[in-house]
Amino acid sequence: MSPRAIAVLFACFCTVFAAFAIRYSYGTLLPGMLPEFAITKAQAGVIYSSYFIAYTIFSPIMGLLTNRTDTRIVLAIFVALMGGGALLMSYANSVVQASLYFSLAGIGCSACWAPVMALAQRWSDDKHRGLTLSIVDLGSSLGVMAAGTVVPMVIASSSWRTGWLVLGILGIALGVVNLVLVRDPPPAQAASGYVKPAESTVSPVLFYKQLFADGRFWLIGFAYLLTGFSIIIPFTFISTYAVQELSFPYDTATRLVSIIGFAGIAGRLVLGPVSDRVGRIRILAVCALLMAGGCLGMAYGRGGSLLVSVIIFGVGYGACWVLYAACAADLFSKKAAGGIIGLWTVFLGVGSIAGPMIAGWTADASGTLMWSFIVATAASFVSLLLLLPLLKRPRPGMTQ
Repeated sequence: MSPRAIAVLFACFCTVFAAFAIRYSYGTLLPGMLPEFAITKAQAGVIYSSYFIAYTIFSPIMGLLTNRTDTRIVLAIFVALMGGGALLMSYANSVVQASLYFSLAGIGCSACWAPVMALAQRWSDDKHRGLTLSIVDLGSSLGVMAAGTVVPMVIASSSWRTGWLVLGILGIALGVVNLVLVRDPPPAQAASGYVKPAESTVSPVLFYKQLFADGRFWLIGFAYLLTGFSIIIPFTFISTYAVQELSFPYDTATRLVSIIGFAGIAGRLVLGPVSDRVGRIRILAVCALLMAGGCLGMAYGRGGSLLVSVIIFGVGYGACWVLYAACAADLFSKKAAGGIIGLWTVFLGVGSIAGPMIAGWTADASGTLMWSFIVATAASFVSLLLLLPLLKRPRPGMTQ
């Protein structure tokens, strides 16, 4: 691997780390924001939803933009915007201000997944794509762990506003890093082993018409939606469930999120490379099964069994993101992977927006969060059913 490729992949890793640290630090910083803002939990949910709405709307735009423009400029500008939104959160004094500022962070973060994964794939060879993306995506697990460990340390020594300030500075600094390190691969390298010269002239309109007519695109998209739905529920409610219903100490309950992130590292390092040999869809099916089992264990587990369930869920959660990203190139087009992943991210965003609302309503109606985890279990299981038809030998990828 060339020094330039290593530099680009390092920038991708750092970008994913910052994006996930900012996204999942909200729950860690929220306890300090609630009394100072004098807002309800429902209003706090509006702030979080503003992030996901902006992220969902702009993700497909970022994917398509990356396919047509200089990825270096896109990542530099939008990663800095993500940092700027987080930094402004440290100055927010109302729901309206916080919603506006966090939506800016969501817009910036929309460039931190589809464009980053597409770029990483272009700088990796086909034989080791799963391994390369798994290493890059380790940043997401480390970001989750930082949200559950480092950010609380900052709060303990200062305040929640300082926490947002540190996260904002990190994002802005990584915008500069992307400007310096990121480069699009040479045309010959980007097309190597994938797009034949005679086939590279397919128009974007024709390509996306073919894409939308392909049932595989929709099966994976809806499986991704349900995956996002089932993942966001534990991240939103596992600590609250452990404290309020299982009588865990607060410090122990908040560490469950960090354990998910740590288990996610194992999932990426093991299942990602294995998918290079046995196929992405097979391992995605395994991930769906692990997440379903983990969520079911959260509903019924106590003590050690709950810990085991969290670990099982984390392993499946950790590997699924990179595998969905790799499917874009495996089944469709490496050149258009950014746009495809961006479109799938719309499905993910819908699931991420709906998950906390439906799970919260379920908990309010039933009086326990146990049923919320059962709902998450059902979503993971249905995503598995959607993937099963794709276990047959895949058809050749589309070209653009």
